[in-house]
Amino acid sequence: MSATAGQAQDERGQAERLGIKPGQVVQEIGYDDDCDEQLREAISRVDGVELVDEEYEDVVDVVLLWWRDEDGDLVDALVDALTPLADGGYIWLLTPKAGRPGHVEPSDIGEAAPTAGLSQTSSVSAARDWSGTRLVAPKARRLSLGRTGRGSSSGHGSRCHALGWFHDG
Repeated sequence: MSATAGQAQDERGQAERLGIKPGQVVQEIGYDDDCDEQLREAISRVDGVELVDEEYEDVVDVVLLWWRDEDGDLVDALVDALTPLADGGYIWLLTPKAGRPGHVEPSDIGEAAPTAGLSQTSSVSAARDWSGTRLVAPKARRLSLGRTGRGSSSGHGSRCHALGWFHDG
């Protein structure tokens, strides 16, 4: 296998580790010069994937949230990242690995995720300098929010959600 073919296979492996599927819309939040370009390219090369920036105003399947310790309030960022998610969508919280500038302690993620209404489902080595934590809204919350994550069709979703009442449809 040539070096180029091996690199292409590694890049596909990066996108596969994140569960990126053909045709998905992937929103990227927190992009900066330190982000892993190889990972971004791997995601962009998946057939039909649309990699959009944080200004995108439609529903997305996946949010890639690049986050560093000095970026502010993680809970607020996670809540904001939930807004555009479609049913079954998920957030990949990408943080610098231990020993890298901006490293976020796993305990900080473990505290912020449930506060934002999210559950951690897995962690991966997303790229050379970046760890990935997959976060999803619990099923009851996804059902109460409706298809676009913006309230149920009955109009009672936000009140029920605020009171902690959920329904199955």
